[in-house]
Amino acid sequence: MPFSALGLSSLVVAAANKKLYIQPTPIQSAAIPLILRGDDVLAQAATGSGKTAAFALPLLQLVQTAQRKVLILVPTRELAVQVGEEIKGLVKHLPVAIKVVSVFGGVSINPQMMALRGHADVLVATPGRLLDLIKQNAIKPESFNTLVLDEADRLLDMGFSDEINRILALLPAQRQNLFFSATFPVDVSALAEGILQNPSKIVMEVNEANTPNILQRAIAVDESRRAELLAQMIIDSGEERALVFVASKVITEQLARYLSSAGIKAAPFHGEFSQGRRSQVLAEFKSSNLQVVVATDLAGRGIDIDNLPCVINFDLPRSPADYTHRIGRTARAGGSGVAISLVSASSEAHFRLLENRLKMRVPREQIAGFEPQEVVTTTEQGTGGIKSHRMSKKDKLRAAAAQKQDE
Repeated sequence: MPFSALGLSSLVVAAANKKLYIQPTPIQSAAIPLILRGDDVLAQAATGSGKTAAFALPLLQLVQTAQRKVLILVPTRELAVQVGEEIKGLVKHLPVAIKVVSVFGGVSINPQMMALRGHADVLVATPGRLLDLIKQNAIKPESFNTLVLDEADRLLDMGFSDEINRILALLPAQRQNLFFSATFPVDVSALAEGILQNPSKIVMEVNEANTPNILQRAIAVDESRRAELLAQMIIDSGEERALVFVASKVITEQLARYLSSAGIKAAPFHGEFSQGRRSQVLAEFKSSNLQVVVATDLAGRGIDIDNLPCVINFDLPRSPADYTHRIGRTARAGGSGVAISLVSASSEAHFRLLENRLKMRVPREQIAGFEPQEVVTTTEQGTGGIKSHRMSKKDKLRAAAAQKQDE
């Protein structure tokens, strides 16, 4: 089905084609007619399935024809930049001027206030910076009649629930609400129920048409030899780039230094980086001047690299949702990729729980010369530590601290 069959105008279809959107993805085919009709939409779709265009294309048409003003809330500054650039890439092919502004923390607020002078037809914002700008009277929240929550699960995982509720209280009651998320744990579903009015629901079932083409691998290795194995795999891969996920910012620095000492062009990427440093690392990674970026979940969430061949879980993710989001950094927009998890004896039980929650099985592999010597104990075969949907007090404190880094 072409974009023209979904109710989009010829001008918007032409802009999509010039952006090289030729055939709509399943989430785009399902969402675009509903959004054009004015429905509230609750959509679950995998990372990399084309959901940004699924709401951007119809909303740009409504901005032109129905005097819409659109607010898009996102969890991280990287995602704010990414979504803003994607929408600007469409707007430049339209004959009507549409002002798109992205605002986020970690940089000076003054240039963003200057960019907002006059108006913004489409505003992409992280919650903390949006509230700062509202406090400075740089934004009139009552002027937005369309709200998009993009990656809603991550907004809540990062502790933005209070900010979201404050923003909702400032928006007009009569508005269209679009709710996009890769996963729908209990807290996300509760938020959606409180925001949406008789929503049209879209759940992209797993099938060949919409499942990212990701080869998932699990390699058994002693914990003490993970870094050595990682370096060897990257060297053996030649020039292929890899995004490596770890548990903390300290480990990003340590592991990046280790890889660099092995002759691999690697850099850390975490929440304490300035926006300039983040942009520099991403630019070097996109241009292949860096072969490896070692990232935390929080910082890596906004990384969107075309044709990224490999994601590696050096440290296992804490929850099934994090696993889904991590591996979704590869095989984007119809591409293919590999997701590798390094599983030690001490993390075996945790990986089994991830498999159970995600209803999958990944065969364990061994690499010659790195055969594990550690033995999985009875205790380690038990429950393992896995993050529940309800955040603990410690998790909330961590999320609050991480939020201040990424606002």
